[in-house]
Amino acid sequence: MSSFFNAFSLLPRLECSQVVLREIKMRDAQDLFEYCSDPLVSRHVLWDTYKSPSQARDYIRYVRRQYRQGFPGTFAIELRETGKVIGTIGFMWINPEHRSCEVGYSLNRKYWNRGYTTQALQRLIRYAFEELHLNRVEAQFETNNIASGRVMEKAGMHYEGTLRQRLKNKGRFVDVKLYAILSKDFQCSKEEPQHAAL
Repeated sequence: MSSFFNAFSLLPRLECSQVVLREIKMRDAQDLFEYCSDPLVSRHVLWDTYKSPSQARDYIRYVRRQYRQGFPGTFAIELRETGKVIGTIGFMWINPEHRSCEVGYSLNRKYWNRGYTTQALQRLIRYAFEELHLNRVEAQFETNNIASGRVMEKAGMHYEGTLRQRLKNKGRFVDVKLYAILSKDFQCSKEEPQHAAL
């Protein structure tokens, strides 16, 4: 099991057409704070809206500590054109025994609806199946966060059901929709014509 998680001690650089997934560095603190301080970004995630840049630095220290310990990693989503970090994506948990994981992501509101999150999710799924040899990748979102569901569908994930009051977010219990993709689904999709992300 330890050798499995060692894959994250040196997080790979994952290339996409418009974004790059890479390790988070302290120099990214201001970019992270820019969107983590936006209430419209934080309303559907479990962390609270950032009030100070120091919270972004604390988060980066936490993530880099995870890297050193070999725990499932979080990637920065870097815009190729400018080098700006516009979001994060990564593994919420990984179960080596069952070869399954959950992924999550967030993105700067200025860059919504441009296909960046879809690209990042597709690349992370590919990494999970081709390099980590997982069998199942799942993700969940609050039922009223319809845009996140569209991202998952474009990335090839399938709706599996609604979990009632699955999470407590900002003081209230919320229903979430569960999506997943299996290794066999991914292999089949590779054999089909590919369409550009919307």
